[in-house]
Amino acid sequence: MWRWVRQQLGFDPPHQSDTRTIYIANRFPQYGHYTPQKFIDNRIISSKYTMWNFVPKNLFEQFRRVANFYFLIIFLVQLMIDTPTSPVTSGLPLFFVITVTAIKQGYEDWLRHISDNEVNGAPVYVVRSGGLVTTRSKNIRVGDIVRVAKDESFPADLVLLSSDRLDGSCHVTTASLDGETNLKTHVAVPETAVLQTVANLDTLIAVIECQQPEADLYRFMGRMTITQQMEEIVSYFFSFYISLMERNSNSKKTPCSKKYAIPLGPESLLLRGARLKNTKEIFGVAVYTGMETKMALNYKSKSQKRSAVEKSMNTFLIIYLIILISEAIISTILKYTWQAEEKWDEPWYNQKTEHQRNSSKILKFISDFLAFLVLYNFIIPISLYVTVELQKFLGSFFIGWDLDLYHEESDEKAQVNTSDLNEELGQVEYVFTDKTGTLTENEMQFRECSINGTKYQEINGRLVSEGPTPDSSEGNLSYLTSLSHLNNLSHLATSSSFRTSPENGTELIKEHDLFFKAVSLCHTVQISSVQTDSIGDGPWQSNFAPAQLEYYASSPDEKALVEAAARFGIVFIGNSGEIMEVKTLGKLERYKLLHILEFDPDRRRMSVIVQAPSGEKLLFVKGAESSVLPACIGGEIEKTRIHVDEFALKGLRTLCMAYRQFTSKEYEEINRRLFEARTALQQREEKLAGVFQFIEKDLILLGATAVEDKLQDKVRETIEALRMAGIKVWVLTGDKHETAVSVSLSCGHFHRTMNILELLNQKSDSECAEKLGQLARRVREDHVIQHGLVVDGTSLSLALREHEKLFMDVCRNCSAVMCCRMAPLQKAKVIRLIKISPEKPITLAIGDGANDVSMIQEAHVGIGIMGKEGRQAARNSDYAIARFKFLSKLLFVHGHFYYIRIATLVQYFFYKNVCFITPQFLYQFYCLFSQQTLYDSVYLTLYNICFTSLPILIYSLLEQHIDPHVLQNKPALYRDISKNRQLSMKTFLYWTILGFSHAFIFFFGSYFLIGKDTSLLGNGQMFGNWTFGTLVFTVMVITVTAKMALETHFWTWINHLVTWGSILFYFVFSLFYGGILWPFLSSQNMYFVFIQLLSSGSAWFAIILMVVTCLFLDIVKKVFDHHFHPTNIEKAQMYSNTVAFSDEFIALQPLSRARSQLSKLRWKKIRVQSAQHMNLLKASTEGRTVGTC
Repeated sequence: MWRWVRQQLGFDPPHQSDTRTIYIANRFPQYGHYTPQKFIDNRIISSKYTMWNFVPKNLFEQFRRVANFYFLIIFLVQLMIDTPTSPVTSGLPLFFVITVTAIKQGYEDWLRHISDNEVNGAPVYVVRSGGLVTTRSKNIRVGDIVRVAKDESFPADLVLLSSDRLDGSCHVTTASLDGETNLKTHVAVPETAVLQTVANLDTLIAVIECQQPEADLYRFMGRMTITQQMEEIVSYFFSFYISLMERNSNSKKTPCSKKYAIPLGPESLLLRGARLKNTKEIFGVAVYTGMETKMALNYKSKSQKRSAVEKSMNTFLIIYLIILISEAIISTILKYTWQAEEKWDEPWYNQKTEHQRNSSKILKFISDFLAFLVLYNFIIPISLYVTVELQKFLGSFFIGWDLDLYHEESDEKAQVNTSDLNEELGQVEYVFTDKTGTLTENEMQFRECSINGTKYQEINGRLVSEGPTPDSSEGNLSYLTSLSHLNNLSHLATSSSFRTSPENGTELIKEHDLFFKAVSLCHTVQISSVQTDSIGDGPWQSNFAPAQLEYYASSPDEKALVEAAARFGIVFIGNSGEIMEVKTLGKLERYKLLHILEFDPDRRRMSVIVQAPSGEKLLFVKGAESSVLPACIGGEIEKTRIHVDEFALKGLRTLCMAYRQFTSKEYEEINRRLFEARTALQQREEKLAGVFQFIEKDLILLGATAVEDKLQDKVRETIEALRMAGIKVWVLTGDKHETAVSVSLSCGHFHRTMNILELLNQKSDSECAEKLGQLARRVREDHVIQHGLVVDGTSLSLALREHEKLFMDVCRNCSAVMCCRMAPLQKAKVIRLIKISPEKPITLAIGDGANDVSMIQEAHVGIGIMGKEGRQAARNSDYAIARFKFLSKLLFVHGHFYYIRIATLVQYFFYKNVCFITPQFLYQFYCLFSQQTLYDSVYLTLYNICFTSLPILIYSLLEQHIDPHVLQNKPALYRDISKNRQLSMKTFLYWTILGFSHAFIFFFGSYFLIGKDTSLLGNGQMFGNWTFGTLVFTVMVITVTAKMALETHFWTWINHLVTWGSILFYFVFSLFYGGILWPFLSSQNMYFVFIQLLSSGSAWFAIILMVVTCLFLDIVKKVFDHHFHPTNIEKAQMYSNTVAFSDEFIALQPLSRARSQLSKLRWKKIRVQSAQHMNLLKASTEGRTVGTC
């Protein structure tokens, strides 16, 4: 029983085996005693709290804060011993702070619950009891057969059973998981691919054994054991599958066997978060659900993020706690020192009881120490936390209301999921960004190409030549489509004579024809619908509608190139088994696909071997120029190389196209070698690489393509602004090396003049260490040149395993770093490595897919892009925006303002509490440390809650110490607030010393006024101790409020209302509180005290004199610093004020007066040395309107 309880509470989780057994459709064995394994449900949880744990968990988190825990102790002390102040003075503010914070955090978590419920409540179709039923996503159980339709996301990790295709294949995009927008093909095992209907699936009795959940997206091992199938279904499809079974050496069975096992691999697993494409529907069985899916396992566990400001607050609180304890110890010691004299130990008016005389001196000392601790406890500002919480919560709405962060096309505004980190936006030193969907739009566009040494550019769907061609005596063949006789040259498509040096217009067209045929055939593009009517009837022009064909590609480049070829008349219209169909100039041609030589990062190219309609065997090669050009022996190699460099300088992604024709004997040799390599059980990869190298040689170069990966608007400007602000930008992507580098160059992350260092394809620790050492030496030797680093996921794993310090040294000396082929958890590890480095920089991660969630949660600040890859990143982020370009406004304006506001708020709170409690400490020297309070208990309670709270709150919400446009246009101003400069120890000490000095002026100024029993009233009546305390308190309230007014730069009617209204409220409250005998108060020490104080002219004079004295030195310092040592922000503010005054002031004047004002302004700015110059200056304004000025 006890073990069961521990398991339910999560302290003793039940033992799990290394594998899980899943009965498809949850058909458990009917014989014997079988206890099925228990699996979690399919709910996704991103929230922190539940209805049951909210109160204890939230209280635990809140009392981890130093101030909250401290005030809880003080409150308990006040309950247990006799203290000078009521427990209400500590308990009420503490209750208020805890309640407000709990409401705010509860509201934010409630929003997460709403988001989770939206996902978990999505409708899905499940096969149950022989029919297709609709249920909610959260109700999917392990073993359920789920139906997913085209363009829907998979609700759980599914093993593919069948699709609408006979071969059981389907196409998915995993953009939200690994950032790749390419189309991936998944295949069902032939034994279940036949089951394409609900009725047939209901006959399937099978068991899946697979590994327990793990985070690796690309690893899955399992097997399916089939125990029964309908014989008529198997026999019906036997003829189709017999060919497939011949190719599948892993599946050993006969169609009549009753029980057999089929291996399952990653190609059979459909991951939650991926999306079905190019397939009408699929059926799959759920193997991992809920938080055990690979997508959820790649989420980093959500932890409480704390900003640098909050950490500084805790440091300051500890310092003030030391001051508090010191004051309490000093007061206690001085009390017993003073009472060493008998006349002060037991004066005649305060005789001790017998119990007091016999009590323990140690206990009495401790009791007195605690009493002083309670008396001075208000030096720790508990209301600071609630004000900060309110400022963060209310201030976060301004981000959502900012129209500059609103994206009209998608109708998305900025969202704030966690307001605790607003000020952290102003402290970012590293930005880690995803590439696909974050920097780019996920849209590739064909721009230019080079064919046989001539460069072409696409304009309005046509190719325009930029250079001379062999048959163009004028040096410019304006449009290829000007060759009207092209329709009569269809015989060129099947011609067996491929020449590389065209001698006339016919040969020129043949070269272009062959180039675009290579583009249309050398790819792995899939097509969703085949509508060939009216396609390609015009010669290399867009007479047809490309929208009729929907292409899906393994690479975005491939899709853009195939679509471009279709626009120019060479239309790929799909695969039919091993036949690739191409429509050339309106004529349908069929090419037999013999072999695909897949792309790999070492070769950096891919190839296809096809058989032309005439029977010729052709090799078409496509790849990076560095891998294709060295293998070419013919064609315009040097011209093409020059064109490729020109394309690259424009930031375009380039690929070279080449071909080779095989004789029958050559093809037989190639076919034999490929078969041997692909069936090898050992060293298969090395043997294939050797065969590929043997095939891809002696090539004839056809040309090169240039594709633009369309960047989001203003990405280059945003990255450059981040650099100017002193922020380092890292790109972390799951994309290929070439693709990622190309985008980095086009978006300005890498510069063309930058020395690019590479740490790629490292196989061992020693090799990685040697390479890192070489890179470190290069960086040190070429320290003048800017460096960029490219590292892939495999090499990064080795670098982080044993060589973290060396790797970080290289990274810190690089201006830009790009990590490619990154798994989601690797992204988080990189960010954590930077976070824990000695500098402890503030990091920001931004991404748009589920593969970015881990890094978003690991970084100090996580930002999700509401893009095309789902909402996982936006839901799990701290902030969500629609476009990358909004990051500059979010950091440079909102981050800057939030940081300045909260930095002033924190230091102002400590300042005003030092002003508040220091007179209380000084007063003990004049009352024999009797623990007599200087202020009334109501004033003690309301000082931080009512009298001085609103001005600083409104300041922290509305303050703009500089124009927002100046901040955005001058990113360098962001450097002035980095490294938490506004909360440095120097600034903190300044505010603390300022508070002590003001407190001394309050106390001793009031003491000199009425401390000598001077009569300040007309009737000769003396002031008492409550009047003295009220005078100190009044001066203090006015001074700290006026100090806040001095700090305010941006005045609104709200600022005026709360600033002067707070002072007015204090006076009105004091008049009512002290002017009426309230029946519910047991004692009223303040009755008529305030009225009596205000009736004295001397008191009014003293109040004004002390307030002016306190603020005078502060004003002098500000004026001196502003004029002689202005900061960069103050310089920018002066400039913006001058420009704003000139523009706005003149624009508001009548035309005649505007001319006069403009002349005066110019007169002041330009010192005219002579009357002639003066006349010229005046003449320059004649005849001008305000608009021309």
